[in-house]
Amino acid sequence: MGKDSNHDDLYADPLAQVAGFAFDSKVAAVFPDMIKRSVPGYSTIINMTGQLTERYARAGSRCYDLGCSLGASTLAMRHRLQAADCRIIGVDNSPAMIHRCRQVIEADSGEVPVELVCADLEAVAIARASVVVLNFTLQFIAPGQRRALIARIHDGLLPGGILVLSEKVTFADPEHQRLMTELHHNFKRANGYSDLEIAQKRSALEDVLIPDTLEAHRDRLREAGFASAEVWFQCFNFASLIAIR
Repeated sequence: MGKDSNHDDLYADPLAQVAGFAFDSKVAAVFPDMIKRSVPGYSTIINMTGQLTERYARAGSRCYDLGCSLGASTLAMRHRLQAADCRIIGVDNSPAMIHRCRQVIEADSGEVPVELVCADLEAVAIARASVVVLNFTLQFIAPGQRRALIARIHDGLLPGGILVLSEKVTFADPEHQRLMTELHHNFKRANGYSDLEIAQKRSALEDVLIPDTLEAHRDRLREAGFASAEVWFQCFNFASLIAIR
């Protein structure tokens, strides 16, 4: 039987040198399998993104999926959005991701207009937004640029609008950090990843994915002006927050 081209085996063989992780065509080809087997609670977060969009999207507003990858959050929003005259704007700076995302959106039967933009988030204006989604995106933004991005999102949201922020997080207590890392690695092993794959993927993400503590996320959101910012979901070192303007 031939190898499944959509199965994530990018780190299955020993690599002489592990390059920094990049959202290139190889990652785009296996991304759904990769994220499903790597991120606990991912399907729950995507489903709730749709439900929250249904609740908070306002007529005549925009909904943004920042770091849209292959469009999982975009589709969840599209399928639950009921407000009239809304459009979804998906943004990603990876041409490979946007190319595949466009194919996914075109094959979808949803009627809500979707605009896909290949650009860095800093180059995209956010305006008249009722829902903004950052699902596992901020962790790839340079730490020094995160505060400004969150502030721009806040300022682009309508009063009562929400930001859904999902991230891999870190913990100040070293023992708790070790425990959460061990549990996450066990989760990946249970989903078929070998110790070699786990180690090489971790090496590739070092200095590329830089997580914050939940406290840092809450502080940044409140400093930007959000009225509230609380965790609604957490499993091991992955969490999702809802921030309301």
